[in-house]
Amino acid sequence: MSTATVIKLVLIMLGWAICFPFITAGLDSAPHLTFAAMRALLAGAGLLALGVAFRRRFPSGLKVWMLLALTGFGATTLGFFGMFHAAEFVSPGLATVIASTQPLMAAVLAHAVLGEQLDRRGKIGLLFGFVGIVTITSPQLLSSSSGSSALGVAYISLAALGITISNVIIKRLAGTVDSLLAMGIQLLFGGLLLALAASFTESPSTTDWSIRFTLVLLVLAFLGTSLVYWLWFSVLETVELNRANAFSFLIPVFGLAIGIALFEEDFGWLDALGATMTVFGIELVIRGRQGARAAS
Repeated sequence: MSTATVIKLVLIMLGWAICFPFITAGLDSAPHLTFAAMRALLAGAGLLALGVAFRRRFPSGLKVWMLLALTGFGATTLGFFGMFHAAEFVSPGLATVIASTQPLMAAVLAHAVLGEQLDRRGKIGLLFGFVGIVTITSPQLLSSSSGSSALGVAYISLAALGITISNVIIKRLAGTVDSLLAMGIQLLFGGLLLALAASFTESPSTTDWSIRFTLVLLVLAFLGTSLVYWLWFSVLETVELNRANAFSFLIPVFGLAIGIALFEEDFGWLDALGATMTVFGIELVIRGRQGARAAS
């Protein structure tokens, strides 16, 4: 894996990590699904506009459009729906652990669908990464004040499942369709479903269009969504999903760093141990040998 690709992946995971505090900052100003729908629709429209401006070729074929629609349903509709709702019902520690099962689930699905095969070193690396996240979040998991509910677990599990399926589909599409248009279309499709759900279950007109909320929405849509999805698609054009997806374990690590830097959160020995294990696990995945049969 080239240095440029590693830098891209680090930037992607940093972008996704930054999303969480921005989502929290905006939830007081807009209903959950309305906020999620606006984020997706703005991000999708931005990518689509760039694709048209650069005269990129639109995807062709019913199968490709169906795969893009399924990607939008998984990554955007289910992913955003689960993430925006889970915070109300499940502790951040448990949510992080459940969300971090995504690379593990994707490894199984990538093996079945894409034929990607991690060697022993890569499998151990994924396990190290996951255990590192559990180590970081263990104080929250063991805290008596850390509440959770079955509904919250269901929400975050739904998001993880949707993202897992969509990542496998994105890998199938990578290199066959334009990245700007593909990611723009899936975001618009998923965002429209979120908007439809919001219109039946919420009151979008109650959104408080303050300057603060507008800035939060713009950062989330264009930096935390448009940019990172475009980079993610471009990385998967040349890198196996399992190797790229291992970097997802960095999201909680970056979240920890953001909490320390901006919110004066404590940094203990479990945090240091967990972060070290996570980085070591990613290194094992990168250095492991991986083969893939041609997906049919």
